[in-house]
This record gives sequence, C-alpha cells and structure tokens, in this order.
Amino acid sequence: MSSQLSHNKDQPRIRKSLSDSSPTSSTATTKSLRHERLSRLSSSGSSDVSNDTTTNHAESYFSRRENRLSARKKAEEESANNDYKKMYEKALATNQRLKSRLETSKQELVMIQEQLQRAQQKGRKGECGSNMLETEKKESWSLKKKISDMEEQVKVKADLKMENQRLKDENGALIRVITKLSK
Repeated sequence: MSSQLSHNKDQPRIRKSLSDSSPTSSTATTKSLRHERLSRLSSSGSSDVSNDTTTNHAESYFSRRENRLSARKKAEEESANNDYKKMYEKALATNQRLKSRLETSKQELVMIQEQLQRAQQKGRKGECGSNMLETEKKESWSLKKKISDMEEQVKVKADLKMENQRLKDENGALIRVITKLSK
C-alpha cells in the first residue's frame, strides 16, 4: 500500500513535468520518461490483465503524445520556413523599393549637377560680361578723353591758324612799309 501511495505521489510530478516539457524536447528524453513510467506501472503490483491494459493505454498515450509532438514540431518548422520565406520576400521587396528610390535620387542628383554647371557657366558669362562692360567703359572713357583732347587741339590749331594768318597779314604790311621807305 505504501508503494502505491508513493507511486501515486510520484505520478502527478511526472505528469506535471511531462506537461511542462517543451514540444521541442528530444525523442530520447520522451522515450526514457515513457520507459520509467512503464517500469513504475509494471512494478506497482497490479494484476497482469490490468498491467497489460495500463501498458496499452500508456503506450497509446505516449504514441499519441509523440505524434502530437512531431506534428507540432513539423508545424513549427513549416511556420519557421514560412516565416523565413516571408522575411525573405519582405526583405526582397524592401531592397527593390530602396533600389528604385536610389535610382530616382541618382537621377535627381544628375539633374541638379547639370543645373549647377549651367548656373556656373552663366555666372562666368556674367563675370566676363561685367569684365567686358568694365573694359568697354574704360575704352569709352579713354576714347572720350581722346576726343576731348583732339577737340582742344583743333581749337588750338584754329587759334594758331588765325594767329598765323594775322602774322602773315602783319608781315605783308611791314614788307609794304619797308618797300615804301626804301624807294
């Protein structure tokens, strides 16, 4: 009787540990637990008929449990495979999206660089234009200065011509006076 009580006290613990065991536990552990349980059932001292039915029930229980565990393991592997497949597809879609964004960014960069080059060329033309304007202004100023100098020279020349003409007239008058005096 005490052996049955100890056996009954141990049984809930075993059940508890079996129910606590994860579905990913190895088959060897399950088989060793089953073997322990069968040995305990056989040593309980019950009759051969009840022992056979208990053994059959235990074996069927363990085989059903193993089947459930293997089915659960297969389902987890399949879901893991599906998860990996989903993760791969998601990563692939993300990569494609990022590649397209990168491509559009590269195109925008090329367009912006072209605009920058055009702006720099216009700036250079503007600088050249402003330099040309400055040189043209300087040339214009120097030409105006030359014109004003020439105008003054023309005035001086005109003055000199008038004075030369006056001197010629005086000279002619003097020559006439001298000729009159010398006769």
